[in-house]
Amino acid sequence: MKPTSQMVASLRRAAWLPLLLLLCGGACRAGDAVTLYYNERPPYMAGAPDGSVNGLTASVAERAFRAAGIDVNWLKTPINRQLALLKEGGARCVVGWFKNSERERFARFSKAIYRDLPTVALMRSAYPIGQKLALESALATPGLRVLVKENYSYGGYIDEALLKIHPALAKTSAESVNMVAMIEAQRADLMFVAEEEAQYLIGQSGLSQQGFSLLRFADLPNGETRHIMCSKDVAEQWMRRLDREIRFEP
Repeated sequence: MKPTSQMVASLRRAAWLPLLLLLCGGACRAGDAVTLYYNERPPYMAGAPDGSVNGLTASVAERAFRAAGIDVNWLKTPINRQLALLKEGGARCVVGWFKNSERERFARFSKAIYRDLPTVALMRSAYPIGQKLALESALATPGLRVLVKENYSYGGYIDEALLKIHPALAKTSAESVNMVAMIEAQRADLMFVAEEEAQYLIGQSGLSQQGFSLLRFADLPNGETRHIMCSKDVAEQWMRRLDREIRFEP
């Protein structure tokens, strides 16, 4: 019997199915989309009324997934919840995260999609720290309290300095805009921020720009690169496809 066109199409679909399952790493099925978790963090990521997410990191990630032929669903989720979900596995990714050895134990990383400007410290204008100190010298200021976000990396250079100098840390799970208000209320003395978002955060807090200053460190290198970070259930083949479509050159 001569095969019909319908039979040929069915055979082709059957031949492709094992490959699709392999690309999913066994965690997703053909036709599934990757869930991209995000939190509002202009200028990196900001949700739009139509459900899309745009910004310095979000737009690069969206274009890369689409060009790689991988459907995505954006889902607004708190930072700590994002990490917990990623560790559970499945077709899940987060966007714009720093790469470090601890995270590589449970996640896969894309190529860099953005590089920050050098990180600065946001503090009250009246706080007595001079400009252009070396980072470790600033952290060794007597009585200094540094406000940090739980389960968050500030990049290898700052993370290592915090471990070495051991300043008093005030830890929080609050969003960055609320952390600004905590600095103003003197619950801590400074917080690290990307220079790109510092003025935005002050404006969103509803506080006066004049009440804050930015401390630029003399020895801080260029900012860290940011990446797409995915569950290890997202197969390496998918990550390579993403990498081929990322156009950012750090």
